[in-house]
Amino acid sequence: MDNLAQLLKESWTLVEEQRDKVAGYFYARMFLTDPGLRTLFPVQMDGQRDRLLEAIVTAVQTIDDPENFDDYLRSLGRDHRKYHVRAEHYDTMGAALMEALRQSVGEQWTVEYDQAWRDAYQAIAERMQAGAAVDPNPPFWHAEVLSHERRGPDIAVLTCRPLQHPLPYRSGQYVSVEAPRYQPRLWRTYSIANAPREDNALEFHVRAVGAGWVSSALVRRVKVGDLLRVAAPMGSMTLDPGSTRDVLCVASGVGLAPIKALAEELAGHNRTRWMHVFVGAAARDDLYGLTELYQLAAEHPWLSIIPACSADPGFAGEQGEIAEVFARYGPWTTHDCYVSGSASLVRSALRTLAADDVPPENIRYDAFGEL
Repeated sequence: MDNLAQLLKESWTLVEEQRDKVAGYFYARMFLTDPGLRTLFPVQMDGQRDRLLEAIVTAVQTIDDPENFDDYLRSLGRDHRKYHVRAEHYDTMGAALMEALRQSVGEQWTVEYDQAWRDAYQAIAERMQAGAAVDPNPPFWHAEVLSHERRGPDIAVLTCRPLQHPLPYRSGQYVSVEAPRYQPRLWRTYSIANAPREDNALEFHVRAVGAGWVSSALVRRVKVGDLLRVAAPMGSMTLDPGSTRDVLCVASGVGLAPIKALAEELAGHNRTRWMHVFVGAAARDDLYGLTELYQLAAEHPWLSIIPACSADPGFAGEQGEIAEVFARYGPWTTHDCYVSGSASLVRSALRTLAADDVPPENIRYDAFGEL
């Protein structure tokens, strides 16, 4: 496994330089081999190309960590049932991927690299299919929108409830969401912003970004009564039920969503652990979701909320980038640490935690964007 991981990481440095070319070759070869597969994908393919490569990168980077490699791919297999992927599609995709790698990299693609990717893809496909096969849940849930509240020009907080039966998940996890009325066959991932509760409702915090087809629809077009589709939960940014360590949470933007869910879960049973939540934004108007957290903190003295603004001199709270702010409150060496937000926020927070000698196994994070 060590030699395989080394070959994959070496070859990925060649592949990464040809990302767009690899994606183009891959889809062209796949649709030429099986034209029927095109109907499973959205009309707009740019975002889909990015997600394919992100999945490959994640699999490659975790192959030398068997536990995480297995968990990630089984979850990915369960999630991909929403695309109606069948066993024979994996063979078609594998052949298309290998052809795309060879054509894109050219003469630098060695026999050793080729065999390593064949072996890796076989392991990936087997685990994804195994995860899909054992999941008793449907490929996705139809969920009715119960409420939709705008929290500024580009943010909405909405709740929905699955119609068939409850969607099983843990606080801190995320799901893929489709708005079929407005953007059919386009799925994007969003963290669930509440702990599981009796009415089975799911809360999402969505920011409309640039040309984001799904996020714009969820913020600006979706209304109460619409039906969404919600796929199987994924992600490991969950509370360790066996831990007695205090908790540090760092969030920016709609990265607040999974942190809010973690706080709600802890509120249901905590008696001994302190939780410190740091929320960063450029200006106070961007701190859209603190009311609910302040209400929770008023009921639970172990919970503290520390907002900070990096470009709002009149803000009465902490000033500065959020990574600098929470560093001033440290050390955090003995805490379970959770980070959620933009890629730049996660990078700076991870550097701060590393400088504080926080053990890597005590850090979990979700990044919106490529790290």
